[in-house]
Amino acid sequence: MKLTIRDLYDLDHTLAKDYLASLTYPWEALGGIGELIIAIGATLPAEEYEHTSENIWIARDATVFPTATILAPCIIGHNTEVRPGAFIRGSALVGDNCVVGNSTELKNVILFDNVQVPHYNYVGDSVLGYKAHMGAGSITSNVKSDKKLVVIHNQGEELPTGRKKVGALLGDRVEVGCNSVLNPGTVIGRDSNVYPVSCVRGVIPENSIYKTGGVIVSKEPDA
Repeated sequence: MKLTIRDLYDLDHTLAKDYLASLTYPWEALGGIGELIIAIGATLPAEEYEHTSENIWIARDATVFPTATILAPCIIGHNTEVRPGAFIRGSALVGDNCVVGNSTELKNVILFDNVQVPHYNYVGDSVLGYKAHMGAGSITSNVKSDKKLVVIHNQGEELPTGRKKVGALLGDRVEVGCNSVLNPGTVIGRDSNVYPVSCVRGVIPENSIYKTGGVIVSKEPDA
């Protein structure tokens, strides 16, 4: 199945374009997000981004509510809304036109443009593609219960990540239903949907629907 960065993402929709283009798989990006943010932040135009504190840059047309917490390093893109009670723990590159909702927590993530994590979401050690959306209460689980290194399981193939913490890698326009759990190392291809209250693991092909009980079907051409 298609697992590479080029398979999953349109890189024109993130400030991390050049960084991601230098890698093969999206989980390879997780170790360098903090340093990437600091490097990009130093190049951002002051007329567009306010350098609010050390290693935090927020677009001047973004909306950040006073009760949100933002820790460094972090970039918040144009027209993005960070709602009351949001907790951005650092190493978060948030694109343009995103929604980081009430009581949503982010940590070590790349959110492409137009991503929505609007209600009670936890997203850690993850990459969410252009227009990806996580329904209310859906979360990424980023550490295995046995604390071993995360391995990507792809139709009998095992791809070691070398990392203890890997959340989910969502392709462009992925829709995750409410109260779903994406287990460590979950990869979901472009334009796929996950039913609400799902427990997802492994690799979900692009243009698929993940149904109750883990049944995966291809979308109809006009779906």
